[in-house]
Amino acid sequence: MSHKEWYAKGLRDGLPIAFGYFAVSFALGITAKNAGFTAFQAALTALLTNASAGAYAGFTLVAAGASYFEMALMQFIANARYLLMSTALSQKLDKKTGLIHRLIIGFDITDEIFGITVAVKDKLDPWYAYGAMTVSIPGWAAGTYLGVVMGNVLPAIIVNALSVGLYGMFLAIIIPPARRDKTVAALVIISMAASFIFAKAPVLSMIPEGVRIIVLTVAISLLAAIFCPREEEQDER
Repeated sequence: MSHKEWYAKGLRDGLPIAFGYFAVSFALGITAKNAGFTAFQAALTALLTNASAGAYAGFTLVAAGASYFEMALMQFIANARYLLMSTALSQKLDKKTGLIHRLIIGFDITDEIFGITVAVKDKLDPWYAYGAMTVSIPGWAAGTYLGVVMGNVLPAIIVNALSVGLYGMFLAIIIPPARRDKTVAALVIISMAASFIFAKAPVLSMIPEGVRIIVLTVAISLLAAIFCPREEEQDER
């Protein structure tokens, strides 16, 4: 496929993500408004960060008058999981992929963008990621902007219901590979169970969410690599 074809495919695959981001960021805009942000300021913040938990935490800390150090520390904890995603996604890129392409892709590694890009067969063409980013980032910023402008007009139950669509998109990402590979299906179930235990157990639930994600990701991935290595990797060795 040419770069143009990869870009077009990225646009198509990124469109559902854009709709999901628009719905979720609508609630983010309400949080930004409560923190004293104007619609433009909130949209610009969303455009440059395109984060979910990190943005919520940031706006909440601004509203609470937190210091820059507290802000930086919270953002590191909330977004640390993207370090793991970047490491995994770098393995999908061709060795000849230049630094500029890597930096642009790294700018918008979100849970959803990572989900579709890491699922690409064989090597990842950077233009596929660019296509997904082209529609998803404006969707996030536009939703945030409208959330500030008119978010308080809608009932809270409707705003919360809008975010359900994003979970459906996650299911659309993980179900096809899980149906093809029993190992992937088992790992998905194990990951969900472990996440639930960490979130509900008395002591484990005290661990920050970002740290929990990193610990579970590293531990489960390590066990999968040891007991269920991929055949492609064995052939290369």
